[in-house]
Amino acid sequence: MKLDDDTIEKRLLQLPEWDFYENAIHTEYEFDNFKDCFSAMSRIAFECEALNHHPSWSNTYNILKISLSTHDADGVTLKDFKLAEVIESIVEEEE
Repeated sequence: MKLDDDTIEKRLLQLPEWDFYENAIHTEYEFDNFKDCFSAMSRIAFECEALNHHPSWSNTYNILKISLSTHDADGVTLKDFKLAEVIESIVEEEE
């Protein structure tokens, strides 16, 4: 179920690295180098498969940009926040 904007903004208080715009939640991470970035992406990919929920993302050298939304709901759902929390924990471990 798609969350309303107020609910999204309140939930984002727990994820200060994330922003809400263009009907999705977004973040960007900078790593020391490409290898560290790709390692995090690989770990995130396994979790995405386990959750059957996949981000829109891009990588340029040591920068990883991620956008999450639930296409079936045409917006942000609890699935997106669950995946964002998993991504945060993986990136914290990588740092």
